[in-house]
Amino acid sequence: MSAENALYIILIEKIKQDALVLPTLPEIALKVRQAADNPETSLARMSDIIAYDPALSLGMLKVANSVAFGRRIKVESVSQAVTRIGLSQIKSIATAMAVEQMFVSENYVISQHMQNSWYKTVNIASVAITLMMLYLEKNKQCDFSLDTLTLAALIHNVGVLPILTEAESHPEVFANPTFLQQAIAKLSNKIGGEVIKAWGFSEDFTELVINWSDLTVLPKKAHYLDFIRAGAVYHEVFKSESTRNTLLKNYTAKGILPNANFMKSKEFIELLSQVKSMF
Repeated sequence: MSAENALYIILIEKIKQDALVLPTLPEIALKVRQAADNPETSLARMSDIIAYDPALSLGMLKVANSVAFGRRIKVESVSQAVTRIGLSQIKSIATAMAVEQMFVSENYVISQHMQNSWYKTVNIASVAITLMMLYLEKNKQCDFSLDTLTLAALIHNVGVLPILTEAESHPEVFANPTFLQQAIAKLSNKIGGEVIKAWGFSEDFTELVINWSDLTVLPKKAHYLDFIRAGAVYHEVFKSESTRNTLLKNYTAKGILPNANFMKSKEFIELLSQVKSMF
């Protein structure tokens, strides 16, 4: 039995037996989400919670000052950042920012893979956010939410974490870069769905994580999946050029892209650079 098949069997059996060790959200993310769900939470109280975590505080300042919020006046305190972002969006953005803290390992091979996975996630998310911003400018009455898309894009690949954690427990067998890449391609979406369920996220998020790379699932109208997949197209996650071209035509027809070559334009590349700077 190959190492890949062995890991696959181990993971699937653990899922069936509800024994798979799923990553838990950092405590600060849980506190923010609980506070955001409490109608009595004030902006001042939320600011105090976020200020307790230096990394999250810095992340919130970067987000508040980013092009996504379209403000030229720079905020310099957590309370100002929270006021600008707003309680309705803090929950998703804080969760998204905290996810990065989970991509760490003491094993060198696993650590490198986690760093690469997070870098890839940020790249895809940056493209998705950029396109969503442009789409919302032209479709102000649509039901899409930028903070929902931001969270979805930053957790879409979270299924790699249990795989890498299991590999870290048996580095002599599983900690091989080529093998890990193959195992992640086969398993990460299904396992990611289990992670999202365990975190208590909505079914919509679960479906996004499970289906983002499954191109048999093709929404007829513009969908959050399309924006994440557009990021994957831009970074050539989908290896087939014909597949990428087909998706680009589909996104043009849906109004997500002005034309199939838009993501090569100076306008897009400049905005993408600004969006990525908030990570």
